[in-house]
Amino acid sequence: MSPVCSRRRFLAASALVSAAGFWSRRGLAELPAVANPRATDGDERHEPDWDERLTLTVGQNEADIVGKDDKALQAAVDYVARMGGGTVQIRPGTYTLRNSIYLPSKIRIMGSGAETIITKIASEALEFADDSDWYDQEITLKNAGGLRVGDGVTLQAKDTSRTGELVIKRTLVARSGNRFKLSDGLRQNLWIEGAPSCTSVFPLFTSEYTSDVVIENLVLDGNRANNAHLDGNYGGNIFLQDCNRYAFRNVESRNNNGDGFSFQICHDVRVEDCWSHDNADLGVHPGSGSQRPLITGCKLERNGIGLFWCWGVKYGLAENNRMIDNRDYGISIGHNDTDNVMRGNEISGSGKVGLLFRDDGRGLDFWANRNTFENNRIIDSGDDNGVAIDIQGQTKDLKIANNELRETRRPMNRTAIRIGPAAQRVELSDNRIEGFAQSVVRQQ
Repeated sequence: MSPVCSRRRFLAASALVSAAGFWSRRGLAELPAVANPRATDGDERHEPDWDERLTLTVGQNEADIVGKDDKALQAAVDYVARMGGGTVQIRPGTYTLRNSIYLPSKIRIMGSGAETIITKIASEALEFADDSDWYDQEITLKNAGGLRVGDGVTLQAKDTSRTGELVIKRTLVARSGNRFKLSDGLRQNLWIEGAPSCTSVFPLFTSEYTSDVVIENLVLDGNRANNAHLDGNYGGNIFLQDCNRYAFRNVESRNNNGDGFSFQICHDVRVEDCWSHDNADLGVHPGSGSQRPLITGCKLERNGIGLFWCWGVKYGLAENNRMIDNRDYGISIGHNDTDNVMRGNEISGSGKVGLLFRDDGRGLDFWANRNTFENNRIIDSGDDNGVAIDIQGQTKDLKIANNELRETRRPMNRTAIRIGPAAQRVELSDNRIEGFAQSVVRQQ
């Protein structure tokens, strides 16, 4: 590379650094406050607080849109989104979906309480009859079963080039016999040697790259007994990917063969006064990289795990929730989940451990550090060897204070707090411990 070319690149890079420094020092924080915003074309930062926006009703007889399936609900949310946002009001009834409801930005979905039930058809798993390459936008099945154009499906196969599994979610948009066109290209090889399958399983509500959505006052029922399992990294009764500022209020999410609520790399998500129960996996799943989740006033009952902090979830708050009779853990927190607060919760009847700090760190410092657990109650955790709080791996800088840890059964070999040999700087203060064989065990 010539000296002139190198110098030009250096000057260009220096200019970018200088510009970045200029905006960080003299940026939006110093601008005048916007006191009376106007609707200005292209300005998404400030919007007037309008007294009225469009409200569209969906119902099974008298409503703006009459129907009881995904077509009626999707038509309503799409119409409201086209008007710049508003409310879809779902009237009482059971709405049975053949595909997910895909959520756009800036809408509110409001049900009629327990009388509004969103559920889905029984799933069906079908085998491929031919290979599909990564650039294809179609599949051919041995038998089309009960599939229809418009159905949501999940395509799965063994990854023939690496160890693992491929999971691809698509919609069937056209067909000729057993041959279906998909809503988007595959971008993965689904070859017969990988035993690919097409299953009519999908989230009830889902979205990617959207923001400012409220869902409240309805029931989501995953029809668990009649649906294949779908992992929480790909599905749930609610599944979001790369979304911001969602709020769920008074939503009952139940009976899913997977998670109740799952949101991956989603920021400022609020789950308030919800009931997530009898799901195969996780009650609430703040997924990888999610920042500032708020879970408050919820009941998480009879799931695999009540609240699961995934990887890199930070600055979250779980407050005043009840985690009851979850089969494995009331709360599980681990890989790089840092700077979170769990406060005022009740965790009872957990099958293994009330609160687990996982040992799934894989980098230099990927443990659940700098978390606070205070003013909570943990009651009756695990079997005869149960543990209320289990701190594993190289977890450090925890504050565990003013909690009530109680065992109402016989002490047996139960432990209130177990601290692994590599854990560091665990502050225990003013915790009330009762009924355990061992209060605090520091393993060597």
